[in-house]
Amino acid sequence: MADEPSLGELGRLIQLMRGDIRDDMAQINSRLDRMVSTDVYGVEKAALEREIADLKKDVESVQTERNTDRERVTQTRRWLFASVIVPVLGLILPVVFFLAGTK
Repeated sequence: MADEPSLGELGRLIQLMRGDIRDDMAQINSRLDRMVSTDVYGVEKAALEREIADLKKDVESVQTERNTDRERVTQTRRWLFASVIVPVLGLILPVVFFLAGTK
């Protein structure tokens, strides 16, 4: 019996445990107050997914515009080469060959 705690000691230990539990519950409650509810989380997640989908559409649109612009520039270069440079060379080369052949 000498090793067993007295009733007073048991009472104090129980009071300490109750105080610890109360402090722990207060900490848990303060953390729960900072948590986001599931409904709010779901709404925010859905909004974020919509924004990402909109950004993907915008990026695809910009890429399509870039491809169109690139194709337009390529076509302009081809047109310029075919309609201006080739005829000019067709006129200049015979003159150059004629002048080179007369020497």
